[in-house]
Amino acid sequence: MEVPCSELAFIGGSSSLSIEVPESLSLDYVQVLEKGLIFSTPYGLSPEFKLINIKGAEEDRRVLSCRMHGWRSGISRADASRQVFWVLRQAGVKRVLAEGGVGAVNHLLKPRDLVIPHDYMDFSMRKDVGLDERYLLIMRKALCGDMREHLVALLEKSWKHRVFDRGIYVNTDGRHFESPSEVAFFKMAGGDIVGQSICPEVYLAREIGACYAGLYLVVNYAEGIVSPWEHEELTDIFFNESYVLARTVFDFFRTLPHNQRCNCADLRKETLLKEVYK
Repeated sequence: MEVPCSELAFIGGSSSLSIEVPESLSLDYVQVLEKGLIFSTPYGLSPEFKLINIKGAEEDRRVLSCRMHGWRSGISRADASRQVFWVLRQAGVKRVLAEGGVGAVNHLLKPRDLVIPHDYMDFSMRKDVGLDERYLLIMRKALCGDMREHLVALLEKSWKHRVFDRGIYVNTDGRHFESPSEVAFFKMAGGDIVGQSICPEVYLAREIGACYAGLYLVVNYAEGIVSPWEHEELTDIFFNESYVLARTVFDFFRTLPHNQRCNCADLRKETLLKEVYK
């Protein structure tokens, strides 16, 4: 199956997993063109994608979307990430928006806060996850400033809780939560939130020359921060906040300025190790 063209991509995470996106949102300007799209990649069959059309004021926009970062039982998270971004590269995607649930490392954060991080720290073991060795990836300004700015402006109007326009996302492997000692270390290192999805996605986005940004819903305090998390509150947040968050995602794509002012695409260079990777 041929990958359809799309310059925009949405990678759904745990914050919208409880609903069907976009069908559950009843947005009259959003239409699912195709669903259940599975593509053959060098890393195995891809997860299911949807091709979505968004009617804008001046032009229609197509968004390629998948659920839960492409993670599935029996597929390593490294391969799932490669499958997703191989498809996005084939589609010609230039801007990627991701979402997910995170734990608060910074004790000033509260459940239901939204954080739009400006940087990350990678404590995962999946560091050598790429599509090829063509590029030297410069991870300065890893999260697109233009996308973040536009996202924050929309959320400050639609989100009834607090929105933070900066933050450092600490990435771990999972699938378990972190220990209190690990969280204490992350806090000492300057982390604000902890989750399991921003890496390797941020590397792969840079590798395909795409801008990347994420919005992350604080669903619990990380272990040892403020108070132990409760499963009931976690469930309530996932099921009751997902609609507003997901609607904001499509408002973001509908209103995102067409012209890119950022220099994200310039932050990948041809590798200097060509003799090694022949």
